[in-house]
Amino acid sequence: MIKKLIKTKEDYTLALSRIDELMDAKAGTPEADELELLATLVELYEEKQYPIGMPDPVDAIKFRMEQLGLKQQALVPFLGSRSKVSEVLNRKRPLTLAMMRSLHKGLGIPAEIILKEPGADFPGSIPDINWARFPVNEMAKRGWIDKKNELKSGAEEIILEMINQAGGARTVLEACFRRSAGPRENLKMDSYALFAWCLRVLILARKNALKNKFKKGSIKSETLRDIAKLSYFQNGPLLVKEYLAKHGIHMIVVPHLPKIYLDGVAMLLEDGSPVIGLTIRYDRIDNFWFCLLHELVHVIKHLSENEFFIDDLDLRGHEAEKEDDRENEADKIAQNALIPQKTWEKDPVLIKASTVNVIALSEKLKIHPAIIAGRIRFERKNYKLLSKYVGNREIRKHFKNSF
Repeated sequence: MIKKLIKTKEDYTLALSRIDELMDAKAGTPEADELELLATLVELYEEKQYPIGMPDPVDAIKFRMEQLGLKQQALVPFLGSRSKVSEVLNRKRPLTLAMMRSLHKGLGIPAEIILKEPGADFPGSIPDINWARFPVNEMAKRGWIDKKNELKSGAEEIILEMINQAGGARTVLEACFRRSAGPRENLKMDSYALFAWCLRVLILARKNALKNKFKKGSIKSETLRDIAKLSYFQNGPLLVKEYLAKHGIHMIVVPHLPKIYLDGVAMLLEDGSPVIGLTIRYDRIDNFWFCLLHELVHVIKHLSENEFFIDDLDLRGHEAEKEDDRENEADKIAQNALIPQKTWEKDPVLIKASTVNVIALSEKLKIHPAIIAGRIRFERKNYKLLSKYVGNREIRKHFKNSF
């Protein structure tokens, strides 16, 4: 009598032979009990060795059509058009997540069959999101997503996959869609473009894991002064990226999408690693260093698991800006790190913004003269002043792979 699991073909053959002998066993006898046990053991072995695959989704659709007596025209409400119906049924067009949901709801085809995964269900839909508004065409053009994808109709699937690649990105999602605009967020900001851009930054950060983990307190406000001095070097932008990486902070450059009005963002990966995202929409040395240090202050003083900072520096000092203590603190600390306030107040450049004075202060502080020229322009609200000294077209060239 076999009383152990069937593990080999020999065991399986013996069990089948014994089952044939016991087929006429009467209920309630030891032979009937043995037959029931053997049948169970054989079934377990067959399920493991000869699993039945999930039916093909297209075959499942055709079978359901036949059951219900439907013609191809009846699938138009679920798939979008006659041409799409024909292409799907002829396997020339893949099913999108939206199509799958419609077929599941409208024709009752089980989710696990249409998803080709036992026990699977559709990912939860995120409320109040219009998937068609994501700039998927622009994203495909930039190589963020596969151009072969069904773009507009497959936007939900594309974005959900990006969210997965970004590590979940729940904080970013809520920041973009479930709160009022931040103090440095332009009211014309397109939340869909912003979210897509942030996902791209997070995905790149995850793909380029850093050797060192960020330790709270490893960079202090005083340290920012030394970081500012890296601007003095021609390859300063690359040096600061390397410096931040050694401290476990990602610095990712991704050109801005249309309608996001953005300079920088500070956020966290799911493992707590800080990420500074920069657009470099203004290709100027003064803008780069102030924006970078501003976001770095957010990282070392303000950023937490549920925080996310969006900064359009055009709103700095503008009447449209909302008063915010943390943004003001980030401005003040970044500005003081670049040019100490006491030095600024006593320097001749404050009285006479000449080239000689700008260069002299630059040499004294060991920072790039563009930073001094940029501060003068900002404080005087005269952006024609010293325009030759703010380092136009001097930043993007260090990040050619991003542009």
